Amino acid sequence: MASAATLHRKPPDPPSAPDPTPAAPRRTALPTALPAWAWALPPVTVLALGFLYPLALVVRQSFTPESLDEGGASLAPYTEVFASAAFREVLTTTVWLAAGATVGCLVLGFALALVIAFVPFPGGKAVARFIDVFLSFPSFLITLALLFVYGSVGMANGAWTGVTGAAEGPFHFLTTPWGVLLAEITYFTPFVMRPLLAAFSQLDTAQLEVASSLGAGPLRIVRQVILPEALPALAAGGSLVLVLCLNEFGIVLFTGAKGVTTLPTLVYSKAILESDYPAACVVAVVNVVLSVGLYSLYRVVSRRAGA
Repeated sequence: MASAATLHRKPPDPPSAPDPTPAAPRRTALPTALPAWAWALPPVTVLALGFLYPLALVVRQSFTPESLDEGGASLAPYTEVFASAAFREVLTTTVWLAAGATVGCLVLGFALALVIAFVPFPGGKAVARFIDVFLSFPSFLITLALLFVYGSVGMANGAWTGVTGAAEGPFHFLTTPWGVLLAEITYFTPFVMRPLLAAFSQLDTAQLEVASSLGAGPLRIVRQVILPEALPALAAGGSLVLVLCLNEFGIVLFTGAKGVTTLPTLVYSKAILESDYPAACVVAVVNVVLSVGLYSLYRVVSRRAGA
């Protein structure tokens, strides 16, 4: 019986072949001997030395009518600058140019973004990609392009004198505040269009189809369906354009507009042409305060737009 049981016993399974796939290495956490503040110290130090320290020197110089050894800190530079009628005129010019350019960019950018996003035409995608490229152009390049077209010896005036035989053409607006406004609107409009196109790409087209099937016209669809969805993007883009226009230097300088002086060009004039460094620092501090305030507004609006 034992021999029969032995004969009918199931033979043992052969040993399994080893798995050729190597085992994944065990991940071990990197040692964190240094505290978190030690890792943040190097970039904060570089930021402080490269940006905050020069800014602190500008603020200190704005309170120093002469050298620190002779006079010490004083509010005299601020008193002199704020009491100047020229400074108040420059501040007014800066604000109205920035506000006017922002309004123009919002209107033009919204209209162009509507066409690109909702009106099919050949090359629409290429135009949308070109907007991204346009954002990398320097501001003086756009100004030079406008000068080639509408300048005193530009193509428009040249064509006019060639046809009519007049001594000069009629286009001289680039040397006026309106020329600066046109150049800023031309350059900064894509900064409004980019967030608008992103917002329009997320819009549910079913809402447009339902509104159209219910008899709503194009203007009503834009006013009641598209515009409410675009308001956060409009606010974010408008806030950014307002900050950029407030600090624009190249456009004002390259247009050569007569009698148009903004805060950045006033800083340049005081520091380089007049060597009045305390006054230049006062104007720079005012410009920084306005810029930081508007940038804070832009961040708040952008955060709400993202939400």
